[in-house]
Amino acid sequence: MSDGLPLRPTEDEWASAVAALQGLPPRASVLLACHLNPDGDALGSMLAVALGLRRIAGQLGIARLQAAFPGRSEIPEPFRTLPGLDLLAASAEPDPAPDAMLAFDVASIERLGELAERLSNAPVSIVLDHHASNTNFGKINLVDPAAAATSVLSDGLLSRLGVPLDAEIAECLYVALATDTGSFKFDLTTPGVHELAARLLATGIPVGEISRRLFDTRPFGAVRLFGEAMGRARLEPEGVGFVWTYATLDDLRRFDQRPAVLEALIDSVRCVAEADVSCVVKQVAAREWTVSLRSKGAVDVSAIATALGGGGHKFAAGFTGHGSVEDVIESIRDRLG
Repeated sequence: MSDGLPLRPTEDEWASAVAALQGLPPRASVLLACHLNPDGDALGSMLAVALGLRRIAGQLGIARLQAAFPGRSEIPEPFRTLPGLDLLAASAEPDPAPDAMLAFDVASIERLGELAERLSNAPVSIVLDHHASNTNFGKINLVDPAAAATSVLSDGLLSRLGVPLDAEIAECLYVALATDTGSFKFDLTTPGVHELAARLLATGIPVGEISRRLFDTRPFGAVRLFGEAMGRARLEPEGVGFVWTYATLDDLRRFDQRPAVLEALIDSVRCVAEADVSCVVKQVAAREWTVSLRSKGAVDVSAIATALGGGGHKFAAGFTGHGSVEDVIESIRDRLG
């Protein structure tokens, strides 16, 4: 028990997941997947377990092991040196009928895109996630909304499977943990998070190099793009305070940048002192936008995102919007009250 709440997942749920993986048929095919446009927690959590399963594939009878995510198979620059990337398959290539499928950092099956049917049909499906909005769409659901990152669940599964923690697995877990805690700054950074980080660092991973790659490295074109986006930021001080900006496909073209560089823009916007809620609207098509929301605590942005077809956490959430930038911002304003 913790703070009067049941421990999640329960030991029975952990045991079910371990038993399912230990009971796979001979020469089993196992597919791991995370969500569209994967962040550090999604990729790191998935690749850590993929590496762990590869270590014990002979014990489990796994003959085919793949990892994937829906949509374009582009890896964001900060994650292009992660161990285990060789296990990634393009979304059209993974086994169409795996014996087991594991989903990471995915709150609903729709976030698996074209990979969703594989999970629905898999004899064994295990979901590892930390979103409060998770719909428990797997046959086995290892979900803990109190966890700082999905990597906490990945570490729990690997330890129960008896996988030794090595530097490659540790790097994946550390990247996942560091990115989803904002480099250990967010409210869910508990003593347990630091204890996990200490175990990962004890494997000898190059934490300085990893942190520079994740948080302190950006192409000059991205710096200029960020400057332009920050120049068009708008502060609406009424109520709790709302600050927002946007970036278009034309911005990306002019500064010769890939869409993934915009994931860090929200960190510059959210520091505005006069606003509790911050937002970045990023164009992905003619009238389609991905939206990142952050809160300092006065507003539960996951409630806004869920109402608009997305999801997330109290302090960080997102959704896909349609129409003009103003249409998207107005839909948020309506729910801010």
